[in-house]
Amino acid sequence: MAEVRIAAEQRTAFGKGAARKIRRADKVPAVLYGHGTDPKHLTLPGHEVLLALRTANVLIRLEGEGIDELALPKGVQRDPIKGFVEHVDLLLVKKGEKVTVEIPVTAVGDVHPDGLLDQQLVSIAVEAEATHIPTGVEVDVEGLEVGKVITAADLPLPQGTTLSADADVVVLHVINKPVEAAEEGAEAEGEGAEAPEGAEASAE
Repeated sequence: MAEVRIAAEQRTAFGKGAARKIRRADKVPAVLYGHGTDPKHLTLPGHEVLLALRTANVLIRLEGEGIDELALPKGVQRDPIKGFVEHVDLLLVKKGEKVTVEIPVTAVGDVHPDGLLDQQLVSIAVEAEATHIPTGVEVDVEGLEVGKVITAADLPLPQGTTLSADADVVVLHVINKPVEAAEEGAEAEGEGAEAPEGAEASAE
């Protein structure tokens, strides 16, 4: 995964008032932590952060005066109405270091016509090298029949990536399609019902 370079400034003012002032300047307060070091309080450009966070598990190169670090977003606070980023927690990482992250699971193909795909997990926890985190994992479900279950252990993880989740947890399951025959039958019965003899004459 390519690095996204973002300019970072050391932050010395704290509290809600300071955070509001930072956001009014279209910037985002952030905290960088990890490796047993003291947390670093930073200010980041809002637009660049918003763009970077569109990529899951984006690797961010923080650059600034006295700052040159690699980090992964581990916690993002957003405005519940407008959706803009209010605060970011960043985890300090090193090249070659293993990290645990969630990656998306995507089903590819169509199951058997008699079945319906029930995807119980949309992401899965894996361990990967910090600078080689996969963007996701694809599962081929083409032609799978009713009753087929795919667990976490069945996922085709990329080389160098290992499973962190429970191997037996169900990710995908092919179930029976909902039975619509009864509803269709009732509808047909209603449409085919004839008026009682003489009813039309009575109406007149």
